[in-house]
Amino acid sequence: MAEARKIAKAVVGKRLAACANILCGTAESVYWWKGKVETGRERLLLIKTSAKKQGRLEEEVRRLHSYDVPEFLVVEVAGGSRDYVAWLADVLR
Repeated sequence: MAEARKIAKAVVGKRLAACANILCGTAESVYWWKGKVETGRERLLLIKTSAKKQGRLEEEVRRLHSYDVPEFLVVEVAGGSRDYVAWLADVLR
């Protein structure tokens, strides 16, 4: 939780993201790592940004994250409420 908060506050504070949500429950992850199946408990962090800031956001997450390969996936948004999208664009200016 401490690392998730640190990353969230840093990226929002630097205006690389307008908002970051930390899902409070832990997720149990099962994944391949170095030739074998591993498991671990993780927090999911959802970060809202623009395509323009995506590259700098990823650099900052990599810099702050303790994993060798932090999960960083981009989900394209097809739409949203006009007010929320306007707020997002305003914050990320």
